[in-house]
Amino acid sequence: MRVQFEKNTGFSKEKLLLAGAAALLLPALLIHLGLIALYGDEGIRTLVALEMGISSNWLTPTLFGEFYYNKPPLYNWILLGVFKLTGRSDEFIARLPTVIFLLAFAGTIYFFVKKNLRTLIPHPSSLIPALAFITCGRMLFWDSMLALIDTFFSGVMYGLFMVIFQKGEKQRYGQLFALAYLLGAIGFLLKGLPSIVFLGIALLTYFIWQKKWRKLISWAHVAGMTIFTLIVGGYYALYARHNGLEEVFRTLFDESAKRTFVEYGLGDTVLHLFTFPFEFLYHFLPWTLLAVYFFRKNAFRLIRQNKFISWNLLVFLTTILPYWSSVEVYPRYLFMHVPLFFTAVFYLHFENKKENAPLVKWVENLFFAGCLAALAASFLPPFWDAVSEVPYLHLKTGVVAGLLTVLSWLYRRWQTQRMLIFVLVLLTARIGFNWFILPTRLDVECSTEVRRTTLEAVKKLEGKPLHIYKHSLGLQPVTGYYFTRETGRILQIRHEHFDKNALYLVNAPNYGPEKFDVITNVTIHWKCSELQIAKLKD
Repeated sequence: MRVQFEKNTGFSKEKLLLAGAAALLLPALLIHLGLIALYGDEGIRTLVALEMGISSNWLTPTLFGEFYYNKPPLYNWILLGVFKLTGRSDEFIARLPTVIFLLAFAGTIYFFVKKNLRTLIPHPSSLIPALAFITCGRMLFWDSMLALIDTFFSGVMYGLFMVIFQKGEKQRYGQLFALAYLLGAIGFLLKGLPSIVFLGIALLTYFIWQKKWRKLISWAHVAGMTIFTLIVGGYYALYARHNGLEEVFRTLFDESAKRTFVEYGLGDTVLHLFTFPFEFLYHFLPWTLLAVYFFRKNAFRLIRQNKFISWNLLVFLTTILPYWSSVEVYPRYLFMHVPLFFTAVFYLHFENKKENAPLVKWVENLFFAGCLAALAASFLPPFWDAVSEVPYLHLKTGVVAGLLTVLSWLYRRWQTQRMLIFVLVLLTARIGFNWFILPTRLDVECSTEVRRTTLEAVKKLEGKPLHIYKHSLGLQPVTGYYFTRETGRILQIRHEHFDKNALYLVNAPNYGPEKFDVITNVTIHWKCSELQIAKLKD
């Protein structure tokens, strides 16, 4: 049957499915990418980048015109570079680097999996851990749509883990330390101290595991640290010309320590230690269901007989400890660990499949249930009032339902390619999500009102400068982003020396409504409440 199919079509089943994945991937990641207004920390990343461009000061990041210490500037440089390159700074462009870094991250996963498991997981199955990373629930339906640092940072850290293993196995220790500290420096300029933590843990893990800890006391290691010092120290030497360093490093340390036992205490920490594994499995469904293979008697034997898989699991366990012991952890912090886990569970899946283990059939049937659930959901949009205004509703429903029907049928027929087919099911589901779910969010998200009222308020400024009156705005960077983007001016805070000819963003009820002539109101994210655009009375 397979030989006849390939003879008649000129394509193998794998090539056909890979072509399908390539055709679906960009539409899945890009359709309506800029539809929803910016949310939460997206505002910080973009606002800092905009202020850099306006002030032409790339060395000392600011937020609302005041020094911003929480993160080093590399991601802001990237965003600002994209803004200048495209001539746009809208939501789509702000989020586009996330998609690019996600694809680059997936390419890195594929490169190392193929390099180390080519005899055990032949192409195209070696692509599946990378595609699984893109299509796991948290990434596919949330973080791939946000303008945040974490995808890029995690890709750098994952590359660091892999470089340590690859160069260590070839005993090229000079290259190992040079590349590891180069990636560590890039990570530091993205997110600060966590990069040093993961670099240190990964190096200790590898050399203790290999019983070569003396390599940590070598000139090659000193050379690697020198590279890190030149890059990071060079930046902060330039920074020190404009601002002191004490507050920078104190804030970077506080940012790293604030989610730990120090702040939350023993009770919450113990509870988190218990719930964390279940949260990990939940956020990165459906592929984390493959974790059932760890409970088979042959799991430990299969892991031990492959050094690359052993490394993936070992560095996963050691580098995840800082987050396992920290109470407040967002799923996006764990992206560097997800491909380590996926590589191991897919290896176990394919090895068990070779042995015709009964558990494989159970897992694949569970995934088939996922295919059927997606297929059933695809017929619902025409009966859902919330999406009745979506353009070409019935055509889009037909496309998604038709694709899922074909893929569900193929899943039953093409048993060898089931994991790859399920990737296509998830990409199709994301396209349906883009078409039908994202427009409904537009109607209910507070960020929509923040954007709408802010853009309307800008039209009423009539070119007058706008400032923040004292503590009226607080930390609401999304509001700052929209005002700054539209006016081309940094939205600064004023505590004194008020300009009577300027306008102010003010919480008038808090500071006395009799002091202000209100022009219009704007919505902010905090409790979806309102502030006023007003002029000071004489």
